[in-house]
Amino acid sequence: MKAIYAILLLALPFSVDAQEEKKLVVATASIFADMAEVISGGQVNVQMIVPIGGDPHIYEPTPGDAQLVNGADLILRNGLTFEGWLNELIENSGTRASIVTITQGVQPIESIQYKNSTDPHAWMDVANGLIYIENIKNALTELDPEHADIYEFNYGIYRQQLEDLDREIQQEIRRIPEKRRILITSHDAFRYYGKRYGIDVQAILGTSTDADAQTSDIVRLNKIIQSSGVPAVFIETTVNPKLLQQIATDNNIEVGGKLYSDSIGDKDSPAPTYIDMLKYNTSTIVAALSKADTADTDTSEAEKSNYGLFVVLGVLLLGGFIFMVVKLNG
Repeated sequence: MKAIYAILLLALPFSVDAQEEKKLVVATASIFADMAEVISGGQVNVQMIVPIGGDPHIYEPTPGDAQLVNGADLILRNGLTFEGWLNELIENSGTRASIVTITQGVQPIESIQYKNSTDPHAWMDVANGLIYIENIKNALTELDPEHADIYEFNYGIYRQQLEDLDREIQQEIRRIPEKRRILITSHDAFRYYGKRYGIDVQAILGTSTDADAQTSDIVRLNKIIQSSGVPAVFIETTVNPKLLQQIATDNNIEVGGKLYSDSIGDKDSPAPTYIDMLKYNTSTIVAALSKADTADTDTSEAEKSNYGLFVVLGVLLLGGFIFMVVKLNG
């Protein structure tokens, strides 16, 4: 028995050392951490700063975050004004990590509200997601060239999955009647999605949730809903839904579902990964906005039924009239 304990004691430090030898990769948000997890295949230790379900726009770093960043070998950030708190956190942490902006190569959408500012939600377009994962693969390869073949292999599979997803989303969106392709959300996180897949995107808030809704924004959305007949609006998992729910109630339309924008969901959610998030969002949007088509079809069928009834009644009346004329003449 003592010999077994001795073996275990000898093995334990080795196991710990082996774990500690893994490079620490810190992503600012859950979406990017998921991408890094897929490509790294467990060869590095991937952690995130903003927890799942957190709002990166208004996140306030903790002392634990500073400690995490201090120990990082690589930091993956979105940039495009997404993590306004990150530079101060990095400076205060004293980290020596390499810092990689994973939107490098993305064509950003300029902010409508703010000059010299960009929309950070580029991952909503899967074509941009392909740029993200290539940048992450390159960053991991530079950090840990010993496992470059693994990163390249995993990246190749992931790239094919995203290319398939991009085509799938385009096909699904086509199921929505063209006049109903209007996506109304809590904050303006879906403009890349809308541009890529052909949906007009409207929101209460701008590209950041760190702002208050204006009366003019509410009036604008009410007009859009009333003029277009759009059947649903969509709340988001990281944004307070009350205002959008009230707009839906005021206009007698549905809340079509809860979308994921700035964070994936936990493992028990329908969106525990980047791919699952986009699939779930798309199926939710299509299901809610296509209901109008069903309603239109029902109305059309009712009109056809009424028309048929009128025809039958007309024939009966005409037949009765002819019968009476014949009888009188006889």
